[in-house]
Amino acid sequence: MGIPSEMRDAWVNTRKSFLIASPDEQRALNAKNCTQEGVRAGVKAASIAAVVSAVPTLVGVRVIPWAKANLNYTAQALIISGASIASYFITADKTILECARRNSIDNLKKTA
Repeated sequence: MGIPSEMRDAWVNTRKSFLIASPDEQRALNAKNCTQEGVRAGVKAASIAAVVSAVPTLVGVRVIPWAKANLNYTAQALIISGASIASYFITADKTILECARRNSIDNLKKTA
């Protein structure tokens, strides 16, 4: 048992029309969407960076004599996590700024 799809869609559409009543609420919704978009892009970039930095690090520790002697497990983890963290924050920041720029340009077009 559930709500029929037509009723559910009608209820959701009427609910959405009541939610966005003022420009301030629209700005808040846009900011939330930009943040979510930035987090999604950052997680993707961090996961790719983890794999891209883990493979050469782990291969190098097993093949290169200097790395084998000097890079313990903590150093390997720091190399991999450092690359992941940096790529997450850089990508999330760029994505959020790009989304905010896009929203401000759209707002200027609406007012002009």
